[in-house]
Amino acid sequence: MNRTLAFTKRCIKEMLRDPLSYIFCLGLPLVMLVIMTLVDRSIPPESGMTVFHIENLTPAVAVFGQMFVMLFTGLTVSTDRGGAFLLRLYATPMTSWDFTFGYILPMLIIAVIQSVITFAAGFIISAVIGSLLNIGGVLFCIVSLIPSALMMIGIGLIAGTLFNEKAAPGFCSLFISLGSFLGGIWFDAQNTGGIMLTMCKCTPFYYCTLSARSAAALDLTADGYFIPLLIVSVCAAAFISLGAMAFSRKMKA
Repeated sequence: MNRTLAFTKRCIKEMLRDPLSYIFCLGLPLVMLVIMTLVDRSIPPESGMTVFHIENLTPAVAVFGQMFVMLFTGLTVSTDRGGAFLLRLYATPMTSWDFTFGYILPMLIIAVIQSVITFAAGFIISAVIGSLLNIGGVLFCIVSLIPSALMMIGIGLIAGTLFNEKAAPGFCSLFISLGSFLGGIWFDAQNTGGIMLTMCKCTPFYYCTLSARSAAALDLTADGYFIPLLIVSVCAAAFISLGAMAFSRKMKA
């Protein structure tokens, strides 16, 4: 545990030293939150479009922000593998699980802080426009976002383990584009229906957004919250396990 915590502190310091982490993990989600709120204010009420209402937009943007945590997980792991840092650590008593949890814990902390800041910004915006977010729903949603954060970190861990520092960001960017498009973040997938909804349901990102929005609204139904959260949790466990196994094999290679 001490080895894992020491490695965790090192990874956190690396993240804090990188200015891009502030831009992508914090700046971009907040900018999108403000821009889409302005878009929502310009949409006529009679259109019936509610996807950009602050109570629906904020949890979706929180999921969107987690995708950049995935990117930085992949970048951190691949950069460490490309240098001599990990080669020196391989000679220490650290196990593959020490390394795996040493990467997961700091990224999870960053993801939780990111969610808190996103919802704080969403609450301020909701106060300005006169539509306050539900505090209970906000707190519950932050906790409910942990499985999706672990899933994103797992994907980043796989990318950083299998690809070098040049290819890993591109691989993660593919998942960011896929998650943004098919996650139902920027459009109402349920009301769209048809083949688009079917495609969304084939990806775990859709269930991340669905469970986050349901948690924020305290809509704790089976179809809206519990089943999507279960799907996300299973995917998170699968990606974390695959990432850990891949990292272990790379250590032995």
